[in-house]
Amino acid sequence: MLIGLGALGTAIGFALLGGKFLEGAARQPELTNMLQTKMFIVAGLLDAVPIIGVAIALLLIFANPFLSALGVG
Repeated sequence: MLIGLGALGTAIGFALLGGKFLEGAARQPELTNMLQTKMFIVAGLLDAVPIIGVAIALLLIFANPFLSALGVG
């Protein structure tokens, strides 16, 4: 559930990022290349959030460190 909320936040961030990029490119077309480069850098940073969430989920599914505390593993 929490990982899904992180992905939802990332989706909202991508929507805002794309909208602001289009606004900036429409206002100053000569800066489109610079804005696009910065947009892709921020998009890469935004994309790290759900990837880290998936990595944590896989850790908890396949190598759960909490099972030893319960005496199961």
